[in-house]
Amino acid sequence: MARRSKIVSTTLITGALLLTSLGLGGIAMSAETPPAKSAGAGVTAAHAGHTMAASSASSAEDPDGDGYIPANPPVTGVTPSTKEPPHRYFHEFQANCSVSHTKADDPIVYPQQPGASHDHTFMGNTTTDAASTTASLEAGRTTCKAPGDKSGYWMPTLSSGDKPVLPIGPQTIYYKAGVTDYTSVRPFPRGLRFVVGDPMQSAEEFRHHPGFVEGWECGDSFFNIEFPKDCPSRPEVQLNIRFQAPSCWDGKYLDTPDHRSHMAYPVVNPGTNNNVCPADHPVALPMIEFKMAFPVNGDLSKARLASGPSWSFHYDFFNAWDAPTLKALVDHCVVGALQCDARGYDQTHPEAGAALDENYELP
Repeated sequence: MARRSKIVSTTLITGALLLTSLGLGGIAMSAETPPAKSAGAGVTAAHAGHTMAASSASSAEDPDGDGYIPANPPVTGVTPSTKEPPHRYFHEFQANCSVSHTKADDPIVYPQQPGASHDHTFMGNTTTDAASTTASLEAGRTTCKAPGDKSGYWMPTLSSGDKPVLPIGPQTIYYKAGVTDYTSVRPFPRGLRFVVGDPMQSAEEFRHHPGFVEGWECGDSFFNIEFPKDCPSRPEVQLNIRFQAPSCWDGKYLDTPDHRSHMAYPVVNPGTNNNVCPADHPVALPMIEFKMAFPVNGDLSKARLASGPSWSFHYDFFNAWDAPTLKALVDHCVVGALQCDARGYDQTHPEAGAALDENYELP
């Protein structure tokens, strides 16, 4: 497992303390308020960093084009858990997925509009493009170690000068507990999708984003907002970034017009150090954390993201997991408080076994 892996509660508390000690202020932890759905509302141009003309197309899963995709069935009757199960430092597993292709498409923000987006680097599902739907992804193939993970993962393409820099080999995508009651975490609903971060955010907004972990890393340099200027020129050194996704769901929508408001980050339960889901987003889901490694070092003065400067980093997730496979991993590793690899195996607890077999499939 990664040497700097940590659960979100530790990240958010100790990270805030560290940032404060560095004079960088605190991490905003409040949940976003979802927009009200109005009759005849059009698709909003909400994903900044793209050419933001009003969209005239909608996903095949959003036939009325209002930007809302209802969950079927919705999750109701849930209140945020304030329980405190036995403390465990780890409750996670990895989805190890390699880069499959690059494309100026975004099926969440610009569905059915090929070429409308800035260039993205795609991992996981090999078919992801502007026309992707839940059904098309489920029928596709994947570069993830677990064949059951046909989800689409993508981020703006990094370039050095005019040369794209693509991560090599399986990248680490953690699935963690974002709340203190890790036993309350349930699998993603079929077809859930969201955007993490904002390509139009300022450097300050990037630094104080609740998903910020350690910024851009290179060698022993961490917490960088800009690409590090002191990145060692050694073959083993790569440029890295870690960024966490919101993990609390409203239980109502698989997508909303801004592709964010149906999700929220955990908040601190008043009077405690515990992380809980906010009342308007009560459903605890796995917290995704991207840990991407780009094979570039040395002089990074020509490095740039397709979305803009270093602080425009963001990413997208479109769930297309095989439901029984995802449930097995969540139950065994997250709810079971283990530190699992992509098989759902924790080498420090071999007695617990693995969730998947040697082919990364359900036994």
